Amino acid sequence: MSITKESELIGMKKVSEVVGTTLKLMREYAKVGMSTKELDEYGGEILRSYGAKSAPYETYNFPGYACISINEEAAHGIPSENKILKEGDLINIDVSAELNGFWSDNGGSFVLGKDIHNHQPLVDASKNILKKAITNIKGGVKIADIGQLIETEAKKYGFKVIKNLAGHGVGRSLHEEPENILNYRVRKNRERFEKNTTVAIETFISTKSTVAVELNDGWTLVGNKGGYVTQHEQTILITDKDPIILTESNGIWN
Repeated sequence: MSITKESELIGMKKVSEVVGTTLKLMREYAKVGMSTKELDEYGGEILRSYGAKSAPYETYNFPGYACISINEEAAHGIPSENKILKEGDLINIDVSAELNGFWSDNGGSFVLGKDIHNHQPLVDASKNILKKAITNIKGGVKIADIGQLIETEAKKYGFKVIKNLAGHGVGRSLHEEPENILNYRVRKNRERFEKNTTVAIETFISTKSTVAVELNDGWTLVGNKGGYVTQHEQTILITDKDPIILTESNGIWN
């Protein structure tokens, strides 16, 4: 979305603060012994309290308010009463919503309780790489160059990237142009980031897999070669200097 007037910027800031706050509160609410359905219902209550609507539910009829992916699930995990959180679980929460005609998107992976399975290095890599990628984005920068940066950094940490999941434009709908802000370099992609546009930048860092495949439930994605995947995502406003991180209320870098 191109921001052309102050009211649009205010609208994007409001919805971004809502999704960021919801993500932060859900992360803090998650406890051992809780179902992902209970965690999701809590997130839905927060969105409703702001007058916001769940974007995946509104857009795709997703069976939940947020995507909550556990352990081997890479993305789009369906909240369920049968999925009970355990000590050391790798959890990803992705929250996106609509408020007053504006849409925003953010997400983050974290370890619940003690890191008994040593997932924290993967979580930290994903967070750090997202931060580095975003600080390198401004109007005129090639989208492919940011993809190359993400993959190069992942390799430095000893990890891979998921190549068929991507960041995207966001604002007047959940997914807008540019649709493919990928985690690796596509040589033929000459597209550049445009000043005064809002985009969701996300990392998909993995231990073994490079492609996400869909399970029979029609939603949940897992790695094609198994292992684990972490995701972190911020909605930003691109400028000709440092980008403005609209969803910073999520505290994923704190």
